[in-house]
Amino acid sequence: MEQEILDQIEQVVGYRFTSRKLLEEAFMHASAVDKRTLSNERLEFLGDSVLALVICKTIFERSPEDLEGDLTKMKSMLVSRGICAQVARDLNLHKFLKVGKGMAGSQSLTHSLAAGLLEALIAAIYLDGGFEPAETFILKNFDAIIQKASVEQAQGNFKSILQQFAQQHFNTTPTYELLDEKGPDHNKCFEIQVVINQRHFPSAWGNNKKEAEQKAALNALIELGVIKDYCEEPQPE
Repeated sequence: MEQEILDQIEQVVGYRFTSRKLLEEAFMHASAVDKRTLSNERLEFLGDSVLALVICKTIFERSPEDLEGDLTKMKSMLVSRGICAQVARDLNLHKFLKVGKGMAGSQSLTHSLAAGLLEALIAAIYLDGGFEPAETFILKNFDAIIQKASVEQAQGNFKSILQQFAQQHFNTTPTYELLDEKGPDHNKCFEIQVVINQRHFPSAWGNNKKEAEQKAALNALIELGVIKDYCEEPQPE
């Protein structure tokens, strides 16, 4: 990778690397190398954990009254592939990613690969300078998102996240289908599933239709890879 390009990346990132080899590796997709261990995949693995640690530490310190379950919901949204891809796109990092000829122009560069690239970059900063510069970079680019992601928003925002994602990537709006309902009139629970372009996603139960729709939207986000590492509550028998 040319030194001029590395200079541009450092300017965008706001961090100057001691080891430019690390920086170059962070922007090297597996399709562009002969050996996958020379790509950014291993860095992506590490960066995912560094990002999660910084986010968890931040929301733990900023939300002293929130319980574990609420913090988990916030963390799940903040470290999602969708949010990581959004941050990467905002920084225009994907334009520096080196890919093989077969990957050039791929639509996936705007989502999955962009998210992985951000995680690889975070790992490169961490390995080069330690935890503090990695934390600084993350908070600089995630702080506004963290501030908006209150527990209430995280609990009730899955439908909104899914709608934005579906409109952006599928040019359509999700629909919600009622599959079943159980219990007496005063204590019913409902089973609802999401449908996007005739694709049916795993259904979810809720104590009311609104809750079931939120959980169904979460299931769709997990299956689409937008949200990961989220432990859902067990469904009723």
